[in-house]
Amino acid sequence: MTQPFTFYEFFAGGGMARIGLGDGWRCAFANDFDPVKAAAYRANFADAADHFHEGDVWKLSPTDLPGRADLAWASSPCQDFSLAGSRAGLTGERSSAFFGFWRLMEALDDDRRAPRLIVIENVTGLLTSNGGADFAALGAALGTRGYRFGALEIDAATVLPQSRPRVFVVASREVPSNLTGESTFHTRAVRVAHAGLPDAIAAHWVWWRLAAPPARNTDLAALLEPDEAVTWHGAEKTRHLVELMTPLHRARLGTSSGRTVGAVFRRTRVENGHSTQRAEVRFDGLAGCLRTPRGGSSRQAIIVVEDGEIRSRLLTPREAARLMGLPDSYRLPTTSTAALHVAGDGVAVPVVRWLARELLEPLLNPAAAMAAE
Repeated sequence: MTQPFTFYEFFAGGGMARIGLGDGWRCAFANDFDPVKAAAYRANFADAADHFHEGDVWKLSPTDLPGRADLAWASSPCQDFSLAGSRAGLTGERSSAFFGFWRLMEALDDDRRAPRLIVIENVTGLLTSNGGADFAALGAALGTRGYRFGALEIDAATVLPQSRPRVFVVASREVPSNLTGESTFHTRAVRVAHAGLPDAIAAHWVWWRLAAPPARNTDLAALLEPDEAVTWHGAEKTRHLVELMTPLHRARLGTSSGRTVGAVFRRTRVENGHSTQRAEVRFDGLAGCLRTPRGGSSRQAIIVVEDGEIRSRLLTPREAARLMGLPDSYRLPTTSTAALHVAGDGVAVPVVRWLARELLEPLLNPAAAMAAE
């Protein structure tokens, strides 16, 4: 019987990377410092007591990490890379947690226990933070320890009805030729980031080959709860939401017949030199990128136009979980804010599964991958 691949999951949140990796993988260690996410992890994995550590990554020691894992997965805090954040980059207070992770990788390498693969998942701002200097620093760190690395920009919209572009930096010391080549996930942003690398760092670069998954066959409406099972806004609240739209967005409410389902997000835009709150609606079958809630205005809303009537409501926590690819059996925190926090700060499960199936597992078992071709 084939033994499962082993992995460490840093900044594990509710364990979505673990779910995405699937049954062919065994978690040897996981950590997160957020008590809400830690509670969600424990609620969903019966073996959490054996390997989950709640706390700051800087307080971990290499002795906390058992054996030698095949993979170390790190979804470090993204706020300082996000376009919505301060763009402090790798020196930012939250994203500096990455270096807490990296010092452990260096210590494992010194102990000859370095993982065979490293995956670093983050927002697309990682590619441009500090004019590309942060991405170069990441590449230099990986290259110094003998890893070849490459980046893939994957939008969860390829497999889920949610617009959620993320960067996946995959680092390996072995680079089988059959796993390199062109990919639709070598986006313009990835190519620009690569072009900006100093020659010494670019020497460690690899263009990972990753085929696109089958076309998504579901839309936002298919993941929503039945109308009678949710709480709708009153007429006045819906009217106010519509009034926050620009004429362009408001016009979208009357362009279709029958039942039309859209997603609405409130954003602050600068108009005529002033910050103005706007509601922006989309009817392309996708939800906007889920975020961690910081009050009612930051929560995504659903709007339904049917027979000339406009209704609106907030996206429910279970719907948010479905938009991340989590099964309905996944145990969410009991409060909406906590549940949306876990879902909105995670990684899309089917994206991880596709990456694992098409690249990570073949990298770890190249002989089987070549035989399958």
